[in-house]
Amino acid sequence: MSNLLISKYNIAGPRYTSYPTVPYWNQETFSELGWKSSLVKSFNESNLAEGISLYIHLPYCESLCTFCGCNKRITKQHSVESPYINAVLKEWQLYLELLDDTPIIKELHLGGGTPTFFSPENLTCLIQGILKDAKLAEGYEFSFEGHPNNTTKEHLQALFNVGFRRVSYGVQDYNETVQKAIHRIQPFEHVKRATELAREIGYTSVGHDIIFGLPFQTIEHVEQTILKTKELLPDRLAFYSYAHVPWIKGNGQRGFNDEDLPTPEVKRQQYELGKKLLADVGYIEVGMDHFALPTDSLYKSMVSGKLHRNFMGYTASKTQAMIGLGVSSISDSWYGFAQNEKSIESYYALINNNKLPVYRGHILNEEDLIIRKHILNLMCQFKTTWTNNDLFFEELPDVLVRLKEMEKDGLLKIGSNTIEVTAKGQPFVRNICMAFDLLLQRKQPDTQLFSMTV
Repeated sequence: MSNLLISKYNIAGPRYTSYPTVPYWNQETFSELGWKSSLVKSFNESNLAEGISLYIHLPYCESLCTFCGCNKRITKQHSVESPYINAVLKEWQLYLELLDDTPIIKELHLGGGTPTFFSPENLTCLIQGILKDAKLAEGYEFSFEGHPNNTTKEHLQALFNVGFRRVSYGVQDYNETVQKAIHRIQPFEHVKRATELAREIGYTSVGHDIIFGLPFQTIEHVEQTILKTKELLPDRLAFYSYAHVPWIKGNGQRGFNDEDLPTPEVKRQQYELGKKLLADVGYIEVGMDHFALPTDSLYKSMVSGKLHRNFMGYTASKTQAMIGLGVSSISDSWYGFAQNEKSIESYYALINNNKLPVYRGHILNEEDLIIRKHILNLMCQFKTTWTNNDLFFEELPDVLVRLKEMEKDGLLKIGSNTIEVTAKGQPFVRNICMAFDLLLQRKQPDTQLFSMTV
């Protein structure tokens, strides 16, 4: 990857877990009633055919990791667990009252925060409370994010007993200097123990998250982290660029200076080296920033054309409706988005008044839906087409003009009615999607909203 391309295309841009992206949601046309209607419509269209997805946000952590941009609450008081779980289950009941039939759950993911902050008993209570009023789809997949330092055998067994077969561990980097900078001290032995325990119990997919571009991180650090990762051979990997967004309130990214971060050129070298080392051992790149062994469901979904992307990241199957429970969770009906209150106190207040804790969202119009399909195609399949009239839109010629320079640089190929991202262009897929992002093109942000694309 040439430094010239990096310099040219390293700009701030969305990661496209949704379209429209959150900063461009239209609050003027959004209402709770509109959100409910969009969800009911989506549920009635898709529940029997494909089921729904659930994302549950568990926000508590015992300590702050300074690389993290997630919504969290730092505390060592575990008395917060039961009240929070009770509130989430009450929110679930509010959604059940809205839906016309028993939901069929295809995917369920516990994110955070630190889900393993919660005791095995409380996690069991949460999942059993969700499942007692639902059915399970054929081939359902339950997954959770585990912290290697506090994921115990009891956690793994309890979640296995209620249907979980996939766990992902946040590794980030094994170098002690980097770990100190991001306030995430976890020796390789902890990750090894947690990985092996999961496999002994029967988990069929163990994932590791590795980040490049962290403060004080060198190319050698990334190499050593990947080499250690090879020893454990996780089934899938998220290998992605650190998103430095310190302007987002409360994310803790002020524990180091900008000059402590690798340059864009070094970051790309870190990525290219990591990608090569992973390929050497048999990992295949899936979408953007993800790698999997051929035996993992994520790779199989890419081959079968079923790979999907939403607020949970890349998923092995698509559901039209995704309900987010807990503080800051985002729900997706395909026709609309709705985000919950970010403050635990505000979330509790609405739940206790039997109201959905939604505070903002967006109802997609016809143009939004067309652009969303194109961006999903590019992010999941590295190609898109407008052979069908329903994927043509009035400003498509302008998009193709914006993409001409990228075509000259060898990042993509433009056909008579198709666009295909080249292998050279895959690291720049966010830039390619930005050409389709009509809302971004019409109104460039006055301040930086997104992380850098490289």
